[in-house]
Amino acid sequence: MRSTFDQIRTALASAYPVTLLVSPEEDRQEQLLRRFGAAAKPTELPVMVWNCVDGFIGHGGDDLRDPMRALAWIGESGPRGLYLLKDIGEMLGDRQLRRRLRDTAMKVRNTGRFLFLLQQDAELPESIKPLTYVVVSLFPDDGEIRALVTGLLGQRALDRSATERLVASLKGMSLTEAEHLLRRLLDRQATLDEAFFRAVLEEKEQITRKEGILEFVPPDASLTQLGGLDQLKEWVAERNSLFLPEARAQGLPRPRGVLLMGISGCGKSLAVKVIANEWKMPLFRLDMNLVFAGVQGSAEWIFHRALEAVETVAPAILWIDEIEMGIAGYQEGETGANTRIFSTFLTWMQEHRADVFVAATANRIHLLPAEILRKGRFDQVFFVDLPNEEERKEVMSIHLARNGLDSARYDLILLASATRGWNGAEIEQAVASARITGHARGVVVSQNDLLAAFGKIIPLSKTMEEQLKAIRSWARTRALPATRVIKPEM
Repeated sequence: MRSTFDQIRTALASAYPVTLLVSPEEDRQEQLLRRFGAAAKPTELPVMVWNCVDGFIGHGGDDLRDPMRALAWIGESGPRGLYLLKDIGEMLGDRQLRRRLRDTAMKVRNTGRFLFLLQQDAELPESIKPLTYVVVSLFPDDGEIRALVTGLLGQRALDRSATERLVASLKGMSLTEAEHLLRRLLDRQATLDEAFFRAVLEEKEQITRKEGILEFVPPDASLTQLGGLDQLKEWVAERNSLFLPEARAQGLPRPRGVLLMGISGCGKSLAVKVIANEWKMPLFRLDMNLVFAGVQGSAEWIFHRALEAVETVAPAILWIDEIEMGIAGYQEGETGANTRIFSTFLTWMQEHRADVFVAATANRIHLLPAEILRKGRFDQVFFVDLPNEEERKEVMSIHLARNGLDSARYDLILLASATRGWNGAEIEQAVASARITGHARGVVVSQNDLLAAFGKIIPLSKTMEEQLKAIRSWARTRALPATRVIKPEM
């Protein structure tokens, strides 16, 4: 989307008598108009601001608090200038006021007088729309944020890379929100370290809370907590710097998304969290089950609002959990919520320009239509299979350490062999169960305790053997294995 400054310049050049400013920030819009007024040729244009309490401050007297009289004064005797009308948009349900606004708009055309309506949405009566140019200015652009950052940092030394990273992190906030956040953090922290930037990212949680659609997921999972999946890890590491300003300056392509599909419990969700942590980007989760629950409105509307909301906080990662739920039952030529959501998602994936990386996970991969798998929608489609022996050893070490157990005390080769055909979630549960048993008995968990806990779990590969074979067969020619293929276990 073009900057607010460019949009207002186009509105003035197009000679529309009315410009609608869609923005929650009154002071910011007023300052932008004053910049245009000061730069006007051949003479400066004043900016006159009206509200329903004070009327025009310093112009026309108290009787202009009435919107009908205010508009009449502009049309009949108001001087050349930019008129910012803060509250009139909310009053346009009145037929007489709509008539007066139309008449005033026609009188001020080509007279050096410009009407600006300020409101928080783009709703206008049909009779006003033909006279109006709409400027959508929900959040400040990079230049405005950069000016704020430079002004607040003062004498603090900050290189260009760190400045641009901070500017990117503050995108999606109003200038007021960004200023309050920076003042609070700068008062508490002397240096702009990783903790500082993490605090900035976490502040974006408040923005999505206001929407009530997306869930902010704290970036608390690192590569060391993800066992196996070596090809996926390499892919993530190669793209670690592509959202940085240096990559943008070189014209490098931005990653658009990744689809992780495969067997349940094998680390797909954890991998998404790892991507967010490695790329230092905020992660927002959209649950497709919640979308279709209908609690907050129609499924199509909720999905559309979710896409809009994540664009406002970009750069960010949008995690669509169980994406197959949003497109299950889709068939070409059919109509309904599933088809409309699917079409909306495909179009948005292809056309959106915001720095939003989509990380989608899917379990029932046979429900995914071919359209979503083709190149251009996602940069890569990975198949996450059951962990092999080396991966099980790595996963076992991770969960032993997480439970306060020293992996050096155990025969990891034996334990990995005993868990052949297990997924990571099953290994995690077995280790936790052994620790609980050891705690109840007041002893340190032994290797026999672990083997005993293993014997009480029936893995998914046994209970759903036929389904797993079908999933592997389906994915063989449709996705890249997240783990390099090695010799199969006997």
